[in-house]
Amino acid sequence: MNELLFQERIDSERKIEPKDWMPDDYRKHLIRQISQHAHSEVIGMQPEGNWISRAPSLRAKMILLAKVQDEAGHGLYLYSACETLGISREELVSQLHQEKAKYSSIFNYPTLSWADMGAIGWLVDGAAIVNQVSLQRTSYGPYSRGMIKICKEESFHQRQGYEIMAEMAKGTSEQKEMAQDALNRFWWPSIMMFGPHDADSPRTGNAMKWKIKRQTNDELRQSFIDKTVHQAEIIGLTIPDPELKWNEERGHYDFGEMNWDEFWNVVNGNGPCNKQRLDHHKKAHEEGRWVREAAKSYALLKIQTSHAAWVTLYTNVSARTVDASRNITTDPLPGAGVLAEIVTSDGAVQNITPGTIGWNDDSTPSNNLYAKIVNKSGSTANITVTVHYVKIEA
Repeated sequence: MNELLFQERIDSERKIEPKDWMPDDYRKHLIRQISQHAHSEVIGMQPEGNWISRAPSLRAKMILLAKVQDEAGHGLYLYSACETLGISREELVSQLHQEKAKYSSIFNYPTLSWADMGAIGWLVDGAAIVNQVSLQRTSYGPYSRGMIKICKEESFHQRQGYEIMAEMAKGTSEQKEMAQDALNRFWWPSIMMFGPHDADSPRTGNAMKWKIKRQTNDELRQSFIDKTVHQAEIIGLTIPDPELKWNEERGHYDFGEMNWDEFWNVVNGNGPCNKQRLDHHKKAHEEGRWVREAAKSYALLKIQTSHAAWVTLYTNVSARTVDASRNITTDPLPGAGVLAEIVTSDGAVQNITPGTIGWNDDSTPSNNLYAKIVNKSGSTANITVTVHYVKIEA
């Protein structure tokens, strides 16, 4: 019955929200798709970030820097949308590092010249827009709403890339040759970004049924090619496909077959830059650990107990263990990992003044709060402790 009502809601174009009932397969499909999208935004910063310091002008550097920052923001939007499905960001990143999760294969190709910044903006972001405009109407609310802002920024990225290619195409013969070379290298990986043919994509059926996707891989790919061929003609560049021709009967361009052996080789981790991209992300993630630890901090406001009690809060479980035998009349040692402690009467509320900052000091930071609670009511009791706090996070 639940599945029938769920499908009725999908068919009536009503969004699915995080607290709504959904089939496990729908949830899993979304986690896989949204996490892959988020990972792609973050990993995709690398090939362009390499060129920020080598941009040919201050204007070009400022635009590229803004673009890379946008991609970071897109990743955060998407990770947040994914977290609404009951998976933590730590788990999502762990899956990426263990190669259990994928990101777009296009980012495993090297960027050899400044023209590649144009090709990525024009082709890669252009392909992304074709896909993401459709995703603005996806059935899952948080994903749909996030895509609206992302699409606006990706449109700017596509225009920025096309401007680079247009300027180089009308420049010196060497500059035009560089632009054509970038187009030659990124054309086929860009159209393979849409994934395998529909007949070879087993997840497409459910994705379309649940309206997670509104168009199939082949439909999206065809739309991108139809749009892009004319753009190349305008700036005097040639699409590197000898079989490319307009089909009057279909009303679309016919095009050559893609190198699927290359596609799957890259997807499976054997592309030119797979190892480099993942190693760099792991290194940056580890170097940013202190930031994430700081983001786990919180401001203690007050502590309430249901019965008289001695309550001590700690940074980690080891600090609690070491402090277990301390007497109530003895102050904790400096640096012992004690965040705060109070002694209350029945049902009392203790305001924490002066203000106290708490944090989790586990080797892998978590949301755990460690406490020792000693009954001081004089009789057996189940004691409830309520901690009021405000997260201190960016």
